[in-house]
Amino acid sequence: MSAHVRTIFFRLFLCSLLVLAVERVFAQASADEVHITPRVAAQPQQVEIASAAYPKSYGDNGVIRTSVNLVLVPVTITDDLNRPVVGLDQQNFQVFENKHPQEIKNFSSEDTPVSIGILVDTSGSMSYKLDRAREAIRQFCDASNSQDEFFLITFADEPRLATDFTTHSEDVINDLLTARSKGQTSLLDAIYMGVKKMRNAHYARKALLVLSDGGDNHSRFTEHDVKSAIRESDVSVYAVGTYENWVSTQEELLGPDLMRSLAGITGGQAYSLTNVSEMPMVTKNIGIRLRHQYLLAYSPQPAQRDGKWRKISIKLRLPKKFPFLRVEARPGYYAAGGE
Repeated sequence: MSAHVRTIFFRLFLCSLLVLAVERVFAQASADEVHITPRVAAQPQQVEIASAAYPKSYGDNGVIRTSVNLVLVPVTITDDLNRPVVGLDQQNFQVFENKHPQEIKNFSSEDTPVSIGILVDTSGSMSYKLDRAREAIRQFCDASNSQDEFFLITFADEPRLATDFTTHSEDVINDLLTARSKGQTSLLDAIYMGVKKMRNAHYARKALLVLSDGGDNHSRFTEHDVKSAIRESDVSVYAVGTYENWVSTQEELLGPDLMRSLAGITGGQAYSLTNVSEMPMVTKNIGIRLRHQYLLAYSPQPAQRDGKWRKISIKLRLPKKFPFLRVEARPGYYAAGGE
């Protein structure tokens, strides 16, 4: 073979590699996955943006609780488009308790089942939104781990356990089909009931998904009661509120702030929507992020058993000029009491 022919074949080979590279870039973009390579330590760690078609796995302990001087903290990392970020390693995290740095003893980013309470507002104002809420729950369940367990609470004048714990998400969806819209909104009572119901959960990680369209106007429990119950539990709250542009009551006006406040103290998140058609997309996103959490475990130093609130903060150790990433984690826990 002449040198001229060999040169032609070599150029064709390079062109084929270029075409394959371009096709791969477009394939990744169509799958809605973003790949970032931070320069951390000696070996770079790949950071991936998770999508519904890119499941990961999680470890057995998905709660925050002291047990034999070990604190377990589930952490969600999202990008500026609110997509969960996966692929970080232990060296990318720093943990502080009451501003004291802590050594991470164990690290996991695997996917294990979650105990999930689904709370759906069925008050009178939800009449034309219930069909969309049903679709939102279906999308959430489809995005969840197949081994997750669920219970369903519907609430209007009072909360009602519509479906007890089950690993069959279709039971929840079917029971929600019979829900009818009427009455007022006992939002706080429903969340309080959901937190207490979690005492019977089978899995370590626990979350409440709350769908409502307004503030509370018919509860026995106060906001203080519910916040106290949440702080003493290991339940994360994810709230999706669909609100009108114009409201007629103080309770409706305060609804978004109430949901943000309740979700914020658990390391969860609240979403305020003005278009009810967006609800299924948002709940699907929540289902995805529950499957893409990191678990950090540390032994508190200095260790104190005084029953007091311990503030936790999680910081990322990433290169400068790294894309914006948001850290979501429970802000603290109550230490065990003295002997």
